[in-house]
Amino acid sequence: MTVDDTAKNRTQQVKGKAKEQAGKLTGNKKLERSGQADMAKGEVKERASKVKDAFS
Repeated sequence: MTVDDTAKNRTQQVKGKAKEQAGKLTGNKKLERSGQADMAKGEVKERASKVKDAFS
């Protein structure tokens, strides 16, 4: 996993958390769920990269 990939994945997680919090504050469930999905995508990509590197 490159540093660039790690940064992108973590950035996606942080953005997702921000969207989730904004959705909670405004009562916007769609935005909240979208943020949760973004966080999950970033986590999955990060874990997949770690697994890939372990077998390389």
